[in-house]
Amino acid sequence: MELRAFVEITRPHNCALAGIVGVLGSIVAAGGLPGLKIAALVFLVVFLGCAGGNTINDYFDYEIDKINRPERPLPRGAMSRKTAFWYSIALFIVGIVLAWFINIWDFLLAIVAYVTMFLYAWKLKPMPFVGNIAVASLTGATPLYGAIAVGEIGLAGTLALCAFLVNVAREVIKDIEDIEGDMVKGAKTLPILVGRKKAAYVGALFAILTVVASFLPVKAGIGLGYLAMLPVDAIILYSAFLILRSQDRESAHRSQILLKVSVFLAVLAFLIASLVR
Repeated sequence: MELRAFVEITRPHNCALAGIVGVLGSIVAAGGLPGLKIAALVFLVVFLGCAGGNTINDYFDYEIDKINRPERPLPRGAMSRKTAFWYSIALFIVGIVLAWFINIWDFLLAIVAYVTMFLYAWKLKPMPFVGNIAVASLTGATPLYGAIAVGEIGLAGTLALCAFLVNVAREVIKDIEDIEGDMVKGAKTLPILVGRKKAAYVGALFAILTVVASFLPVKAGIGLGYLAMLPVDAIILYSAFLILRSQDRESAHRSQILLKVSVFLAVLAFLIASLVR
């Protein structure tokens, strides 16, 4: 067993990004910085939930990852599956305990989110489109989690909608990237059921819907602050172009990575908009 596997299996860079999005959600909602205690708790609850979710996902995806991600800790034998299972449960428990010190609504939302992560990895992921919606909902809930922590919603509501839509697009495109391994396991993802091309149209549609939804703050009178979102919209549209042009694994990988980056950039854009309006 490799000790570094306990860090590696959580994908800490993804978890840190999610934690930052949670904190920025509170800033976007309130239009200013939350208290240090609230910011730290929001970050840790989101970070630990993401870490537990990634770990339990690797536990259930062991056979698929032997094909799609052989370098990950479980396929290469750096950690046993049993250890990964109980490690994920421990991460979830610590996160729920910390959520109690924010407020009752964030405590309940953390429980719902953590249970959804477990169900997604266990049962929902192979289901066509249902799994995509589940994980996109979790991503959309991240800025809302920070907003609820400060008792405001504000622009975080629109941000959550955009995060949900863009992550539906990313999850569908990621399924195109992972189609070989999913077929071996017998999963019934959208690209397997309808083909890569039709799935690409679905992913591109949700990417375009994200761009449309990103204009909602303009109607609300946000003013010039919206200009920060225009480069992000361009990245999202370019990712849609990439997957429509080609559905090979390399194109799908590039497209879904761009969409992943766009989530964080969109949070920064909404942050700028909320502070300058």
